[in-house]
Amino acid sequence: MMERVTLIMELFERPQTHLTLETVSRRTHLPRSTTHRILDQLVRLDWLQHTVAGYRLGPRALGLGGREIGHSALRAAAAPQLLDLAVRTKMVVHLAVLDGPEIYYLDKVGGRAAVDIPSRVGGRAVAHCTGLGKAMLAWLSPEEIDARYEQPIEQRTTHSIGRLDHLHRELRTIRRRGGLAIDRGECFPDLGCVGLALRGPEGPVGAISVVGDGSSPLELVAPLVVKAVRTVSEELFGTPQPYRRDIPDAVG
Repeated sequence: MMERVTLIMELFERPQTHLTLETVSRRTHLPRSTTHRILDQLVRLDWLQHTVAGYRLGPRALGLGGREIGHSALRAAAAPQLLDLAVRTKMVVHLAVLDGPEIYYLDKVGGRAAVDIPSRVGGRAVAHCTGLGKAMLAWLSPEEIDARYEQPIEQRTTHSIGRLDHLHRELRTIRRRGGLAIDRGECFPDLGCVGLALRGPEGPVGAISVVGDGSSPLELVAPLVVKAVRTVSEELFGTPQPYRRDIPDAVG
């Protein structure tokens, strides 16, 4: 039994990996009925989760270091695109993931210009005050947003969003823009950025942004951000980044 379980678990190379029952049965050469029974047991024990996209690693597996493995895979897939963006735009590029109401910076590229941006790898920032955070929040349901925030919402600057209904309104605008999130002085008074989320089968798994002076022509570099995110998405999930409005609008 343990050999069969090991065969199955070894198929899930990354936290983002999603496999169907048929795929697991074929790759392990186990009968479909046997595979289904083992998968059900692993789901009940939280080693796996069963989603609309298939089976994926569950909370217990991720708790054994899987989250960090996932971050490493995301960093590795994004690294060439981050460097290319920094070279093309002459601006600072960030990669981050969402962690509750905050973002967690996984990478930062930008040469000497990076010194002037008050962010650091391993650091955090309030999600709704950053282009990175807003880009990811836009693809959560309104109920998930409400669960992450309490009134009043923290404001970092005079330009920050300070009310939950205003945040929902901003996220609707981002979805109408195909996911592009703009921040002008919301996290730091003199800085601006344009960000876009990396979206997997179940929602945002990270985001990439380009940061510069608050007066920078962010809209001009947006197509480069879109191209980078599409490339990383294809590397991670095997399909180009989906860009469509598939989360219902919040009320208010």
